[in-house]
Amino acid sequence: MAISAKLVKELRNKTGAGMMDCKKALTATDGDIEKAVDWLREKGIAKAAKKQSRIAAEGLVSVMVNGNESLVFELNCETDFVAKNDNFRALTDKVGTAILNSKATNLEEALQVELDGKALETILVESTMTIGEKISLRRVTRIVKEDSASFGAYTHMGGKIVALTVVEGVDQEAAKDVAMHVAAINPKYMSSADISEDVIEHERQVLTNEALNEGKPANIVEKMVVGRLNKYLKEICLVNQPFVKDPDLTVEKFVKAKNGKIVSFLRLEVGEGIEKRVEDFASEVMSQVNA
Repeated sequence: MAISAKLVKELRNKTGAGMMDCKKALTATDGDIEKAVDWLREKGIAKAAKKQSRIAAEGLVSVMVNGNESLVFELNCETDFVAKNDNFRALTDKVGTAILNSKATNLEEALQVELDGKALETILVESTMTIGEKISLRRVTRIVKEDSASFGAYTHMGGKIVALTVVEGVDQEAAKDVAMHVAAINPKYMSSADISEDVIEHERQVLTNEALNEGKPANIVEKMVVGRLNKYLKEICLVNQPFVKDPDLTVEKFVKAKNGKIVSFLRLEVGEGIEKRVEDFASEVMSQVNA
């Protein structure tokens, strides 16, 4: 029988299993929701789906390059112990290679990429069952460059931070030097031209209040704010930052000295933006004692 998208969604909401697994379960049980739930349980998929509510803020970020295309992505797990495991690292490489060799450009497309005859979404559920921790693909970005540009790929702390740059007119080594700077200093923007007026106005207001609270006379506050704002904007913009390998040069001057121009940059750090659970082991032990 034909399985409707509505039925698949209903089963997914009920079990938390992936779309492809829900469709398989419904197909195998002729569209019977309750039997499909049992099917998923018997396969161990429903059990793995329960782990999806857990916080997975550890893992690895990775950057892969193939000719004029590059992939930057994050694969998460729950503990640093698993992240350092050879099996998890091997899984990260397999997942990245499969996505890079596909046409996927974002997370949604990447989850449907086939690996060993299965969708990555299913592979990750099976890995969750095997490893015993929630394994999830979080961020996926594909970047394409021109022949005249070079990729600069840099990995720090064994996959805790990665950076990728695209630099026009320079060799791979120089582009990698810029990527190393991005990984270390974490610029927010390429240049001040990329900063929205809302962000600038917010910072101007904060600096104005700061100066007034310092007791500075109102007639000089405006000049102070202009100076501090310009300094702040330079600090967060890649092209204006002192180059980490030669602080006497800005990053822009380093690249220009090689007749190059920075096209783009990207930096990922494991778990950034995820609210990590704080474990209070003392309280946990006491709760068991008092139970």
